[in-house]
Amino acid sequence: MNIFYDSDHFSVLAYPSCQGFELVDKDSRRMLFLHGIEAWSFRAAIDGIPEAARDVETIDAFLDEYCNGVATPIVVH
Repeated sequence: MNIFYDSDHFSVLAYPSCQGFELVDKDSRRMLFLHGIEAWSFRAAIDGIPEAARDVETIDAFLDEYCNGVATPIVVH
């Protein structure tokens, strides 16, 4: 596991061995795990953000929209 991105609101963890990403919405306590074609598409979308626009606000907004409606609540047992 590698930290791919981390801010006050989101974390993105990369799992190279299974070619996946875990997106964690810290504020809403939601997570989304992507692997296979979903992970590839996510990486392509992140890489598609112009270098000049890659600031915390832009990436957090992208992640919020990406997680919206599909991320599941984090449940601690």
